[in-house]
Amino acid sequence: MTDKFRPGDPVEWNSHGGIAKGKVKKKLTSRTRIKGHQVAASPDNPEYLVETASGAQAAHKPSALRKAGQEDKA
Repeated sequence: MTDKFRPGDPVEWNSHGGIAKGKVKKKLTSRTRIKGHQVAASPDNPEYLVETASGAQAAHKPSALRKAGQEDKA
């Protein structure tokens, strides 16, 4: 199986303020702390570190992200 996202990919996700946009920084496959929060990533349950244009970082599950510019088909 290929990775869904790669570093540098432009992505967007639903945020409490609307649609947020950023770029994938890296795939997380081990427990990590981001902004004081524990991210329970593992090889079987990876998450992606994303960064917005303003430099804010967050971790998201692959199912929460989509390539920027693509409509949500749900």
